[in-house]
Amino acid sequence: MIMRQKDFKTLNSILFGQRSITCKNLNFFRHEYQAFDDIPQKNNIASINHSMLASLKRTHGFEALDIFRKQLRLGCANNVNEVSVAIALKACNGDPKSGSQIHGFAIFSGFDSFITVSNSIMNFYCKSCQFDKALDMFESMSYRDTVSWNTILSGFKERVEGISFARRMNSNGVVFDAVTYTTALSFCLDPEETLFGLQLHSRLLKCGLHGEVFVGNALITLYFRSDKVGEAERVFEELSNKDMVSWNAMISGYVQQGGYDLEAILAFLEMVKQVMKLDHVSFTSAISACGHERKLELGRQIHGLTVKTGYENHVSVSNVLISMYSKCDIVGDAKLVFEKMDDRNVISWTTMISVDEENAVLLFNKMRQDEVYPNDVTFIGLIHAISVQSLVEQGLMVHGFCIKTNFCSETNVANSFITMYANFVLTEDMVKIFEKLEDRDIVSWNALISGYSQNERHKEALLTFLSAITESLPNPFSFGSVLSAIGAAEAISIKHGQRCHSYIIKLGLHNDPIVSAALLDMYAKRGSISESTRVFNEMTQRTQVSCTAIISAHARHGDYESVMGLFKEMEREGIKPDSITFLALLTACGRKGMVDMGLEIFDKMVKDHLIEPSQEHYSCIVDMLGRAGRLKEAEEFVNRIPSGPGLSMLQSLLGACKIYGNEDMAKRVSDALIGMEPMESGSYVLMSNLYAEKGQWEKVAKLRKRMRGEGVKKEIGFSWVDVRDVDGSLCMYGFSSGDNSHPQSEEIFRMAQSIGLEMKFLRRERGAVVT
Repeated sequence: MIMRQKDFKTLNSILFGQRSITCKNLNFFRHEYQAFDDIPQKNNIASINHSMLASLKRTHGFEALDIFRKQLRLGCANNVNEVSVAIALKACNGDPKSGSQIHGFAIFSGFDSFITVSNSIMNFYCKSCQFDKALDMFESMSYRDTVSWNTILSGFKERVEGISFARRMNSNGVVFDAVTYTTALSFCLDPEETLFGLQLHSRLLKCGLHGEVFVGNALITLYFRSDKVGEAERVFEELSNKDMVSWNAMISGYVQQGGYDLEAILAFLEMVKQVMKLDHVSFTSAISACGHERKLELGRQIHGLTVKTGYENHVSVSNVLISMYSKCDIVGDAKLVFEKMDDRNVISWTTMISVDEENAVLLFNKMRQDEVYPNDVTFIGLIHAISVQSLVEQGLMVHGFCIKTNFCSETNVANSFITMYANFVLTEDMVKIFEKLEDRDIVSWNALISGYSQNERHKEALLTFLSAITESLPNPFSFGSVLSAIGAAEAISIKHGQRCHSYIIKLGLHNDPIVSAALLDMYAKRGSISESTRVFNEMTQRTQVSCTAIISAHARHGDYESVMGLFKEMEREGIKPDSITFLALLTACGRKGMVDMGLEIFDKMVKDHLIEPSQEHYSCIVDMLGRAGRLKEAEEFVNRIPSGPGLSMLQSLLGACKIYGNEDMAKRVSDALIGMEPMESGSYVLMSNLYAEKGQWEKVAKLRKRMRGEGVKKEIGFSWVDVRDVDGSLCMYGFSSGDNSHPQSEEIFRMAQSIGLEMKFLRRERGAVVT
């Protein structure tokens, strides 16, 4: 029986969205469509299916759908079969309307009874983000094959649910194939899920599917995610037919693992050597590895290869090229790559903002004009650039923008604002942002501790740290900031540093390079050179920071021999010194009177290590020459400084003039100092002392009168004593000369007098022994 033309028009109107589906229509088409079996036209159907498949291969899904619909519009429904329907569903490319219409047609025509069609319908719903419909259909099926199970397994978005379904497959006796294993392995990310992945690998070995390339690729990814690099390499080596995905999995796995960038580069070079096809994943991973390893020349060669293969303008490749050039300090080339990009996404703009900090605000405004919406990482880079340049007005504007767009609710953005306001010395604003945070993490606490420390509010830094450890577990940066505050604060008892040290050992962080260097520096600044040395000797990994810290510690204590010995050891270990290292060396040379050695080290720093001298370095040379009485050389050196003399070097020179009684030079230097800092008392006091030693009391009186007239006050010197924290205070007790404010001042003076008498007695005893 042939379907009547008017009835076929009814089918078309339903299929193409002109009429709604009713139960009556369903029954009619189930009955009438049986007539199509009376006119078999297999050759014609095969031809139609071939045409549809050809269109799909050309990624022209709409052409395949047009062929399918044309057969139905022409009343040739008997020229399609279950294969045609399956191909048509695939051609929908996840379009909900087209797929639903073909699903309706499959029900009307009875094609839904074919397992291939049912699987195709479920696959369509999975790809069109209608997984619930696919799952409902699966549960209602009376017969399911492995493809049915695999289709639903691939549709799960939640890893736990996907693994649970895979276990259900196993308990239902479903035979796993390569697709099952590949999909199930992709769900294994967490440690507990990794165990399931290892179990799957064992089954793979038993059934002989471990050599399948798709399965092998999934296993490589699994083992890299589980930090099992050796296992990933073994799986890769055992693959007999490696494809592009296999190589990409290895290269990207090495890069994402961290510390395996050289292996990633070698794998990429081997991939090129074997004439494997390269794609954007290959290039992004290899270029990223070059950036991490600062392999500029190789990075340039790979850049050339991207141009040759047509991947230069791929957005992800361009993004990683910008990053690579910036890490190699070739900002100009990074800008050129960015400017040549046709399509820039949020990563492109964010990377460029982080690279070109000088123009970060301008780039951000252009990004908005380009209608690219920023993310939290964009603001982190932008805020950092604003902080570094101290752009207070722009910082306030960006803060307002983030409040308006609700980005301040992002903890990492709020943390960046805390750091920004700390750099602006706006500690009250810094605290306000911290207090508004709903979810404070240890990074938030660290930002606040560091902000207090860098603004010399050391007591608040310590109090904040003590509050932080009641809510969060401290990390190396927490201890780095608080130990820096304790080291810099004369008023805070060193016992708090010792307590931090005990806590560090308890947490097992004593071998961390950041923590060790901070501990070493704290003890050195607080005068405990023996503890500094002990921390240094116990370090398992010595870095530039730790070596510089111990050298600086010994330099502060005037231990020239130890300083030079440690520096030679540093050179033997191949650790490159920095400007601070040389500053410590010059300080030690000056205090020991090793002028020629100091000048030699200065030349070595400039010529061999290409380090630009700072005002501190110049001050050390002036102090060194001055201490040795070579005042004329010191003054000539000051006059040769390209940037002009700074305050500290003139003070050093004035001090030397006072020691050696060079009144003429002292007058010139003093006048220069007073011109630079009129309210600084140091230069007045030194000149006054010089005049006093020469018995020129009229000049002394005149200078002191001038100080009073201009309101210059001599800064009071304080000393500190640890009173064992009797009242629970964080601070030591501070006192100045002639201070009677302490309630036990009489007892203190008597004790000081007693100690003084004992020292005199011991001095006499030693003198008697010597004679």
